[in-house]
Amino acid sequence: MSRLWIRDPVAILAEGAQRGIVIEGGRIVELVGAGRTPAGPVDATFDAGRHVVLPGLVNTHHHFFQTLTRAHPAAINKELFAWLEALYPIWSRLTPEAFRLATRLALTELIMSGCTAASDHHYLFPSGLEGAIDIQVEEARSLGIRMTVTRGSMNLSVKDGGLPPDSVVQDEDTILADCERVLSRYHDTSDGSLIRVALAPCAPFTVTRRLMRESLALAERFDCRLHTHLGETRDEDAYCLAHYGCRPVDYLEDLGWLDARVWLAHGIHFTDSEIERLGRHRMGVCHCPTSNMVLASGQCRTKELEAAGVAVGLGVDGSASNDNSNLIEGVRHALMINRLTYGAGAVTHHDVLRWASEGSARCLGRDDIGAIAVGKQADLAFFDLDELRFSGAGDPLAALVLCGAYRADRVMIAGAWKVVDGMPVGVDVARLRREHGEASKRFLEGI
Repeated sequence: MSRLWIRDPVAILAEGAQRGIVIEGGRIVELVGAGRTPAGPVDATFDAGRHVVLPGLVNTHHHFFQTLTRAHPAAINKELFAWLEALYPIWSRLTPEAFRLATRLALTELIMSGCTAASDHHYLFPSGLEGAIDIQVEEARSLGIRMTVTRGSMNLSVKDGGLPPDSVVQDEDTILADCERVLSRYHDTSDGSLIRVALAPCAPFTVTRRLMRESLALAERFDCRLHTHLGETRDEDAYCLAHYGCRPVDYLEDLGWLDARVWLAHGIHFTDSEIERLGRHRMGVCHCPTSNMVLASGQCRTKELEAAGVAVGLGVDGSASNDNSNLIEGVRHALMINRLTYGAGAVTHHDVLRWASEGSARCLGRDDIGAIAVGKQADLAFFDLDELRFSGAGDPLAALVLCGAYRADRVMIAGAWKVVDGMPVGVDVARLRREHGEASKRFLEGI
């Protein structure tokens, strides 16, 4: 195994690594401090003199299929429930071919933004798309990105008083059988694994109690994570009170879902006592700042959650409520909305970068990624400061967030380069744009 010295970065998000890091066997094996050289011989050197180096960013909530319906005229300028009602009939036409291109595009966007590990919450299974999770695994492996694929589910449709069309939901037994199949086939809990599986009933208003409880039982059996939307809007609170006679967190507790293996998407409308309970159970919350602002859902109480012991991560959310799959852009949005919430001095660039790396890794139950430290996987994002927006910047790490970094110059996963000179290795971006655009047009026209 060769030893690579990432030498003399402009700045690096790690203590005691002023002169860089040494990588061997896909892992970080040494931090090289100021005035030092590597302790042992190295086989190669990469001059990082143009780069600010971050731990690879970790995206903990997305809906890849939604890249096909960005900025859709029927859905813009609406809040969540009206937005869903406008888009569900369109999404019901999803085909395997369109879904594959949607997944490929979203993963490519993410990796180009400095993301090295992603999670997608896929819950839509119209007839013909039963192999959706297999498609996502294939695309993630092809690109070389780490991924937690979540086998989402919905089994309450319009006929049951829910929001989704009847055609996109499945019955409980079909869902549970496929959950067990994909867990048996793809879930790899080993250190440094590229693919893991989580189970993700969509939301309280789209699944039954039995499905929630059986998903928990499967998660305990296979040692996997659990994920769902919760606390995104006040409409959701009202729905749970009307249908279950309790608030969403109480409903989760009744189902046994207040558990350390659970991370929640959005988590905006929690009371003080609910935040304390989530923290006591060491749960996670994925903060989705861009989506929350687009849909005017509210402001996640990140500081209270983190103070209570909740793991706070970041997610871009679906590309019809964010209209982008850019995680470093999401980091900047997180800084802005949280400063609006808490004050200019209360949330720093270090906070939001931590949420996008260590916090997100905790949400996914991973202790092998999310930081630049000895023993961690060599998942790294390299940003240069060559654009006009960075000219005059005094603090390179702060500049990435405050000046609006948009694309990584290089990305490394498990010690291998996956983005070079801003472009993903092995991906014809122009062709992908053309094929995805054509697929989106056919999809929207119902062809």
